[in-house]
Amino acid sequence: MTPTHKILVLDDDADWLEACREIFADLPRHPEVRTALSSSRALAMLEAEPFHLLISDLKMPRMDGLQVLSIVRRRFPQLRTVVLSGLEDEEFRARAYALGVDLFWLKPDMQRNLKTFLDCLESLLRQDEESGFRGIQSKSLLDLLQIEGLARSSCVLRITRKALIAKLWLLNGELIDAEAEGLSGEAALRRILAWKSGAFESLPPEPERPRTIQQALPALLLEYAQEMDETPPPCGESPLSDEDQARGKLSLLPRAGAEWVVAVPADRRNEPVALGNGAAKPLTAWIRLTMEISKTLADHMEAGPLLYMAAHSLEKNCLLLPREKTTFLAAWPAGEDDLPLLEKTKKIIAAWDS
Repeated sequence: MTPTHKILVLDDDADWLEACREIFADLPRHPEVRTALSSSRALAMLEAEPFHLLISDLKMPRMDGLQVLSIVRRRFPQLRTVVLSGLEDEEFRARAYALGVDLFWLKPDMQRNLKTFLDCLESLLRQDEESGFRGIQSKSLLDLLQIEGLARSSCVLRITRKALIAKLWLLNGELIDAEAEGLSGEAALRRILAWKSGAFESLPPEPERPRTIQQALPALLLEYAQEMDETPPPCGESPLSDEDQARGKLSLLPRAGAEWVVAVPADRRNEPVALGNGAAKPLTAWIRLTMEISKTLADHMEAGPLLYMAAHSLEKNCLLLPREKTTFLAAWPAGEDDLPLLEKTKKIIAAWDS
């Protein structure tokens, strides 16, 4: 029977590819594992047939892994991607995550923690979003934090849920800080704990991180669990809030190749939504000021309302797109003309009102 899942492994080391083929083929879903020794060969294979997961090295001749990931992000936005590299460099890690990879692992860590790595791959092969965090299915973030606390871990947990990114700083089992969606401290922690699924990665500790959360971790988790017990979701209704569902819809934008997006409601009583960009407040202020100026100019010149605004730099293109109730600011990789980006933005923003 033909396997329903396909993995493509890209590396210029033939022996490593053969080892990966044997290891990954034994995953519970028994995927078909294909390999490529060059970036050009990998891209040709992706064009020729559908794959569920790409696992790529970074350091390769002619076209490196980051270049491949950049191309893959534009051509195959639904493809799951994992970096498996021997390069221990935070700059490469940051650049890879900026390109939207699902996981970044070092080869020595993969060999030392093979079971955890395989659990992560298995969860990435799941077609539907399931409850739990990748590598620890059926467990909540509460469970994960309890485990880290009992182990007296010192690390930074980087957590992603679609396009949302958060970080938790732990020092000797104590939670000292949190960041998510423009929030920090306990407010960010509560936002993160409401996530029902996602992916996590353990990064090196940052012992010099200033402490913003003073309450002990067990007390925080108990307090949150009690609040959840007292306010269960109504029967038959989605456990996700309207705001969270809106974020889910907007997360399609980064999936389509955008680097980040900020959505600013016309009604100032409603909070803006920022995905992939922590500078929500200054961007919101700029967007509102820009819309006020453009409206004043349009009235003065009798030119009609602003349709869109585009700005370009060497690194990215930014597109401001006003709608009746919400104004969107999206950042895209540099190099594409305004009109194709405008059409992409329009199509995906249509999901906002669907």
